[in-house]
Amino acid sequence: MVTLPFELNALGNYVYMGPDTLPEPKCADPLSAWRVIVDGNGSGTPMGEFTMHADFCGDEQGNYGNTYGYLLTAGGDTLFISSTGQVFEGKLDDHPAFVTSYWKDPVIISGGSGIFEGATGSGITDDYNSSEDPYSHHHWKGTITMMKQEL
Repeated sequence: MVTLPFELNALGNYVYMGPDTLPEPKCADPLSAWRVIVDGNGSGTPMGEFTMHADFCGDEQGNYGNTYGYLLTAGGDTLFISSTGQVFEGKLDDHPAFVTSYWKDPVIISGGSGIFEGATGSGITDDYNSSEDPYSHHHWKGTITMMKQEL
């Protein structure tokens, strides 16, 4: 096993935001009956280029959790991730002027497939929504422990 830096940048597209009336509902708790699904693309270390999927529950105060998420690399390896936290209106001093809301929360790595089988790790998100586009902007940093890859 080896522990490496885990960093990524991605743009997410809000596929669904609304009451959890979708088939196979997952947000049964009245405090988190709002469902959000985000798909996107990005790049990072050690994943390279990837597609992203996140499906989570939230409430009217911006709290979110019950996340099911993954990153799928160009080589077909999957890394499972989850996060719980809160979205805040406004921006932090180090954010660009166009930031409308943000979240800085823990992200957990909990296994995967291929090179990420048995991977663990954690990091912090530095994510935001923008008045300039409809996307969620994702910037994560942390560490990942995974099987050492042979070169």
